[in-house]
Amino acid sequence: MRNAHAEADKQFVLHPYTNLRQHQEIDPFIITHGEGIYVWDDQGNKLIEGMSGLWCASLGFSESRLVEAATKQMQRLPYSHLFSHRSTEPAIELSEKLIGIAPDSMARAFLVNSGSEAVDMAIKIVWYYNNAVGRPAKKKIISRKRAYHGITIASGSLTGLPYVHDGFDLPAIPVMHTETPHFYRDGLSGESEESFCDRLAETLDTQIQQEDPDTIAAFIAEPVMGAGGVIVPPKGYFEKIKAVLDKYDILLICDEVICGFARTGEMFGSQTFNAQPDLMTCAKQLSSAYQPIGAVLLTDKIYQGLMQGSDQNGMFGSGNTYGGHPVAAAVANETLNIYADLDIVNHVKTLEVQFLKRLAELQEHPLVGQARGVGLIGAVEIVRDKETREQYPVTDKVAAQIANFARGHQLILRPTPGDSVALCPPLIINSKELDLVFDRLAASLDDMWKTLS
Repeated sequence: MRNAHAEADKQFVLHPYTNLRQHQEIDPFIITHGEGIYVWDDQGNKLIEGMSGLWCASLGFSESRLVEAATKQMQRLPYSHLFSHRSTEPAIELSEKLIGIAPDSMARAFLVNSGSEAVDMAIKIVWYYNNAVGRPAKKKIISRKRAYHGITIASGSLTGLPYVHDGFDLPAIPVMHTETPHFYRDGLSGESEESFCDRLAETLDTQIQQEDPDTIAAFIAEPVMGAGGVIVPPKGYFEKIKAVLDKYDILLICDEVICGFARTGEMFGSQTFNAQPDLMTCAKQLSSAYQPIGAVLLTDKIYQGLMQGSDQNGMFGSGNTYGGHPVAAAVANETLNIYADLDIVNHVKTLEVQFLKRLAELQEHPLVGQARGVGLIGAVEIVRDKETREQYPVTDKVAAQIANFARGHQLILRPTPGDSVALCPPLIINSKELDLVFDRLAASLDDMWKTLS
């Protein structure tokens, strides 16, 4: 028997990424509380949160130090802003910490409230910068097919997934989408990974020439494409792409919203894949999702251009009421402190060996065409025929069915485009718990196989 919350949900809540008609017939999956890597639903089921919520709850669901940090800051200063030379100690400390752990080229942090806002702001910064340095025609942004960059007007336009555009009149900014670095799915017969990367770089070069390099401002990329199916780029991909961008004086934005803060085995995904960005966006694991917060990090070269624009326009005329919110910043500061105390990068590197081993074992399952991952993020891509890589009809929603079977095994997973099933457990997971995740995932695949056979 469902409680009154289920009916109230259907009556009053407008759900994101949901078939709204179908939602009236399906009871919501209501999470009531959590502890460590586990959450409980309103039926009393204890589940491993194998997706860290939405790729974000890195420290699990009961970190008392973050609760204490929020409480203390709420009692001391619950709100102030960063407009017109004002500041707060938590925002200053967080900006300094972020620059301290970011790649050496990063020099300034602009604090926002979410990953979508961070991407949106990065685009505004790029446009402002180009206007300031006398390149007003450079406005187009290059993104990639299957990319996910958010849901604001700008970030949603950059996202390369049809369901984010459908019905919303997106893209609404000048954007072009280039190829996805998915070697398993898009590599040609007999083509090496290096040759595949060369081909994608050549394709990008041709697209840039066709569009006119003087009109293209930036290229945005997730180090690992998360919501698009956990696409891990082949070795050398970013170096070859960066060479093309440098040729035409096009900026590189690394969207670290999912990859940032040790998820890929380095503090940032751009370090894992040697991407060398001009700007970076981050959010999610910045506060382990305990408070909404994000940031744009930028090089001194970009900052100097912004100062030049500020001279021309009288100010840098953009900001967020809650950007750098002192409570959110205090929680983010303590999150970064915990990462340091746990030596989180080395913790992930240690567990990565087991994670990738168990992931590779799933490659032998009759449903799995490819198992891929890095650090503590991975996915299995479902196929009907391993040899031809033929997939099941989209209407069968096999990945979604596997995620439903996983719920029956007390594991939360996420179906993604390309009929892949993603997993992204909290970074605090231990070896025993990691084995539980893969045991339950394997059982879910078996359930699906029995259903299809």
